[in-house]
Amino acid sequence: MPRPPSHIHALWRLFRAPLPATGITTAVACLLALHWWWAVTALIGKGVTNDEPVHLASGYCYWRFSDYRNQPENGNLPQRWGALPLLAMSLRLAPAYAPNEWRMSDQWHISNRFLFLSGNNADYMVFCARSAMAFWSVATGLLVFLWSRRLWGDWGGILSLVLYVVSPTILAHGPLVTSDMCAAFWLLAAAGAWWRASGRMTWMNLLLSCAATGLAFVTKFSAPLLIPVFALLGLLRVFASGEIELRLFGGPRPVDRAGGKAGMLIGLLAANGIATWLIIWTFFGWRYGAFGPELPAAVKFYLPTELVLSDAGILTGIITVSFKWHLLPQAYLQGFAHMLYQAQGRGAFLLGSYSNTGWWWFFPYAFLIKSSLGELLITGLLVVAAVLHLTQPSGGRRRIGDLAPLLALGGVYWAFSLLTTLNIGHRHILPTYPVFFILSGVLLLPEMKASLRALAVVAVLTSAVESASIRPHYLAFFNALGGGPTDGWRHLVDSSIDWGQDLPGVAEWVRLNRRPGEPVYVSYFGCDNPAYEGLPGEELSPFYAFYRPRRWLELKPGLYCIGATMLQDVYSPVRGEWTTIREATYKRLLERMRTELAEGKRTPDIAELGEGPSEPLWFLDRLRFARLCLYLRMRPPDAVIGYSQFIFRLDAEEVRIAVDGTPQELSALMERALKRRDR
Repeated sequence: MPRPPSHIHALWRLFRAPLPATGITTAVACLLALHWWWAVTALIGKGVTNDEPVHLASGYCYWRFSDYRNQPENGNLPQRWGALPLLAMSLRLAPAYAPNEWRMSDQWHISNRFLFLSGNNADYMVFCARSAMAFWSVATGLLVFLWSRRLWGDWGGILSLVLYVVSPTILAHGPLVTSDMCAAFWLLAAAGAWWRASGRMTWMNLLLSCAATGLAFVTKFSAPLLIPVFALLGLLRVFASGEIELRLFGGPRPVDRAGGKAGMLIGLLAANGIATWLIIWTFFGWRYGAFGPELPAAVKFYLPTELVLSDAGILTGIITVSFKWHLLPQAYLQGFAHMLYQAQGRGAFLLGSYSNTGWWWFFPYAFLIKSSLGELLITGLLVVAAVLHLTQPSGGRRRIGDLAPLLALGGVYWAFSLLTTLNIGHRHILPTYPVFFILSGVLLLPEMKASLRALAVVAVLTSAVESASIRPHYLAFFNALGGGPTDGWRHLVDSSIDWGQDLPGVAEWVRLNRRPGEPVYVSYFGCDNPAYEGLPGEELSPFYAFYRPRRWLELKPGLYCIGATMLQDVYSPVRGEWTTIREATYKRLLERMRTELAEGKRTPDIAELGEGPSEPLWFLDRLRFARLCLYLRMRPPDAVIGYSQFIFRLDAEEVRIAVDGTPQELSALMERALKRRDR
């Protein structure tokens, strides 16, 4: 066999050398500290993402008022954790000032008032909360290292950790005040702890498994996926050769018969179930009722219980019985029912297509274009490693059983991702990334081919360079296969690129570049507050506007600031192809509404979601916005903020054609814009 090149041979010898314990500890601590710093500081100057205000306000209400009416569907633990730093601040949140919002459990109004309308320092509050939430990102990184090191040795652990530390996906979501990163930690911890306890039943292993499982169930409602994970692992324990060591009472007692092992594992499942039940009740204050007794009495949850239980099904029936018999806290049951109801259908966008039930290939495609090229290279190398190493008898001590909890968790989660109809963001497969990073450590095993080890190092460096190139806009990362972040909005929107984080950047650009008296129109997806950020302008057909009153406006030349999610018009009733029927409806309705407004037969007021008599005017507003975006998607923007917000300076002719022009004029305008974009 020819000798490998000298530089590869040197690398091969390096990865056979043991690492000193002090050096490992120092390296891991520095990498995790650097990860925390990169993640948190990247968000300085960024606005809140769509879900953060309601998470933060809800967690604060849990602590201060023992009230659980707000946002019960997104995990009690992460919301409490994010709000912890706020308990040391003197903040204003007085339910008595807006009792109707509390009676109706209007979580979005309550959170908007808490952050932006009560005189609180929203920027400082969010910074402190994000700094605390980044703890879960650091904790997951440490777990990735320890697990990988146990499987693959020192260098394998370091490889897995570095991949994790520089991952744009982890850096994007790690510090956000959401449940995603916290859920990734506890799902991974629960799978590992259960597997450990199922093989060696000690009091410590049992307690760790019960605690991790219970905490996963108060983190996010994806935790029930642990049930099939535990089932798969249990079957493997029962039918695989080998014994289970029982150390709960007296000395070690081996159990090797299938029946005995099955009985032990059923007992482990029961213990996990009881612990989970106790932990859930503890996080909700051992009170069934969701509504704090000292706050305004509630009329309903944000989505009424009757609504979220309106669809027939086995799970709905179980939840209904649980409500009746108070088997779990009211808010927990409401949150689970809310999640199931929302998952049945929601607007989604993928490569110019729209759906309410999603596509099976949404998440594989998101992984393909939202992962770094270095991570994709690692994926390919893992396939090669599986063929050359793990399936061969020479794999020795690293049998498939060593990887069982990782493969079970990753497999179940990916299977669920292919089947789910909720396709609103790449973040929903975040828990699969730590699994992937742990498995990646195999590439630096001493017995691995030197060429694979060298390519693994190249992949890590590539991922680090890609991550550095996108900083601080990690949420908008797309690799070169997807055309990079510049073209990301053509592939995915919502939390995959535009979660409202760049509103402050838009406000700053407008402040510096707006011409005297120039009209400003804003169409924004998110829960930040334009007035708080100092962004003047008229709301242009918003998706949701906190029920603020709006008025019909005739559009003028000026600055049009439109987020990627709104530009694709994902959540509109008139999204998608602009047909001749829509064109005719638009022109007919435009003429009618203008006539009625001019004659005083109609007020220019537009109610939220077209409620009441303003419905025709609201629908016209949506049609006009869709027609405008049809053109703007072809037109190069005058400025792009954070790859997610687009600013167009439209002249009088552009506005006239986009609003009133004939289809032929609009088509010609779009063709000119397309030629200009392709230059």
